[in-house]
Amino acid sequence: MIAVVAFLTILGAAGFRSVPGVMMDPLHHEFGWSHATIGAAMSINMALFGLTAPFAAALMDRLGIRPVVVGALALIAAGTGLAVFMTDAWQLVLLWGVLVGLGTGALSTAFVATIATRWFEARRGLVTGVLTAASATGQLIFLPVVAGIADVHGWRSATLVVTAVAVAVIPLAGLFLRSWPADLGIPPYGADTVVAPVQENRNLFRVALGGLVLGARKPIFWLLAGSFAICGATTNGLLQTHFIPAAGDHGMPATTAASLLALIGVFDVAGTIASGWFTDRVDSRILLVIYYLGRGTALAVLPSLLSAETSPGIWVFILFYGLDWVATVPPTMALTRQQFGDATPVVFGWIFAAHQLGAAVAAFGAGYIRDVSGGYDPAFYAAAGLCVVAAGLCWAVPRAREGVTSVGRVPSAVG
Repeated sequence: MIAVVAFLTILGAAGFRSVPGVMMDPLHHEFGWSHATIGAAMSINMALFGLTAPFAAALMDRLGIRPVVVGALALIAAGTGLAVFMTDAWQLVLLWGVLVGLGTGALSTAFVATIATRWFEARRGLVTGVLTAASATGQLIFLPVVAGIADVHGWRSATLVVTAVAVAVIPLAGLFLRSWPADLGIPPYGADTVVAPVQENRNLFRVALGGLVLGARKPIFWLLAGSFAICGATTNGLLQTHFIPAAGDHGMPATTAASLLALIGVFDVAGTIASGWFTDRVDSRILLVIYYLGRGTALAVLPSLLSAETSPGIWVFILFYGLDWVATVPPTMALTRQQFGDATPVVFGWIFAAHQLGAAVAAFGAGYIRDVSGGYDPAFYAAAGLCVVAAGLCWAVPRAREGVTSVGRVPSAVG
């Protein structure tokens, strides 16, 4: 039940993830803002989306899951709702960049890691895959709706739909989310004994920064953070933000491009859940190498597939890229858990921060390349090369040893 509620919460918060690509051209035409300017606002959003994660994980330790999730949903609703009144680029940065970035960051994969680590002893990989897929499912639901409403009624009406969904999820989270299985008098799934909740009164900044210090001492942290930064650059930063305008450059209608991007969400649900299942059974390093090399190949051929019409080639790309979209999350989280044990939520929060910093660089960089060169092809080719680098980083991760023990909880102090 907790997994279901967490899934629906993430799904409701995912509405904003469908907005940037659909809104880029309408904002450009109404206000005259360049692709780089709009991309910069989304860069801030993605950076905060990642940097908020470790602090949100520490805050969940301090205050509990429920108040943090409710507060995050309120920030998303405020940022999207007030956006209908904006007239200057700085307001776009404040609302979509800062407020929504903070809200969505608190409901990112650090939230997933907290649920999976606290509530599940068995099937953690599968649960991680299912909860990660919730974001893609939200994209699947909202993208065609947002694109259709924006096309008929304008971008403001489409934005208010996202606001309404975020508000609607707040009561669900407030009523049903709990911090620990022991709050309901039950053991974690797959365990036999009830685990007493850990009462945390430590400074959340010390806990969050302590997670960074703990991770930075191990080379595996930097290997995973580097590869995950490339993952973010080649998904949220590049494709999610710029696929619709890139397709528009080739004459494809925005509603058609949005539907294709939504189909990525369809296949991503299957791909991520399957990746979680494989993570419970296959060496995570091998999975990541396969995922990144496949993604790089797909990006290398994408420029030749874009056209005004939907060709068989673009359908194959959508299928493959969808299956691979966030399939990297379960094996990356599993490798983190092998090394950092109970400290996984906060440490993985920093690895996810690297993911979003990579996305932020790509969101701005691809927009800048489009303004300078007149097209997105160089950005796609550069991203393909980075995927090869990510595969190499994952292959360099040391093989897990039998009997590796947890490192325990995050240290409460730094230095």
